[in-house]
Order: sequence, then C-alpha cells, then structure tokens
Amino acid sequence: MAGLPGTGKSSIARALASETGGVVFDKDRVRAALFPEPWIEYSQQQDDFCVEILLQAADYLLTAPHVPPFIFIDGRVFAFRYQIERVVNWAMGSDCRVKIIHTISSDETAHRRLEADHHTATNRNYDLYLKLKASFEKIEYPKLTLDTEQSLESSVTRCLSYLRTD
Repeated sequence: MAGLPGTGKSSIARALASETGGVVFDKDRVRAALFPEPWIEYSQQQDDFCVEILLQAADYLLTAPHVPPFIFIDGRVFAFRYQIERVVNWAMGSDCRVKIIHTISSDETAHRRLEADHHTATNRNYDLYLKLKASFEKIEYPKLTLDTEQSLESSVTRCLSYLRTD
C-alpha cells in the first residue's frame, strides 16, 4: 500500500484483508508497540527499522502451516524509490509477487480525513502530507493507482480485480 497520509491506504488494506483472508502489517502500530513515548521519533531511520521488522514477520508467516494469501504492508507512504525497492527485493528473495496499490485523493479530501482521524501516528497531519507530497518520487514499478474519492466498496472491487491478475 503506497500513498500519502489521508489517501485511504489503511481503510483499503483492512477491507482487502477482510475480503481475501490476508494480513495487514501496519508500520505505525509496530512502531507504537516497539517504542513507547518519548522514544517515538517518526524519523526515516525509525520507519526503515519498523519496515524491516514487518518483513521479518512476513518471512515468519511464509513458513507457517497456513500461509496467508496476501500480506498488506500499511502505514508507509513509500515516498522514496529505495523504500519500494527494499520491499520488491525482499519479495523476490522470498518468492512472492508484489502488487503495488497507490492510493490518491484530492488535497481537500486528504486534509479533511487527516483532521478527522485519530491515528496511531501522532505526527500525521496536513503539513506532513504537503511535505511528503513535495518530495514523493514517482513509482516506477507496475501499480494500480486508486483514486479513493470513489466509494470504499468500488475501490475494494478494483483492488481485488488487480490482485487477481498475473
């Protein structure tokens, strides 16, 4: 799941996991579990560390007796090329397919969602959205770009179709 804060990554990931029997690994929840205040720093270094923990957990699930059909990595914007490349390289080494869902919405919708949301990550606000938007690097891998201005049901239907293609 890639996309700026407030564009619907978590809502889509949870709905997809429910529909597919998949698992959602949320970087922000992992950070909150690992780093109590005042050690939460919302740095890129801490984000990278938490994603590495998620990938280790995914490795563990891949050896479990009942492997989930999908593992959704949530909570990371994937604003920088190296972040997506890390997950793609992990997936190739783990013999997994990668399907990137890039959520987008209007600035106004993201702003409204961010103002109304009580998210685990307390740094998540419209200023962060604008900062990340200014530095967001184009995703060069095949992806589904999903405009989350449409209904959740419609978005999930599009995603399911994308996930089921080769």
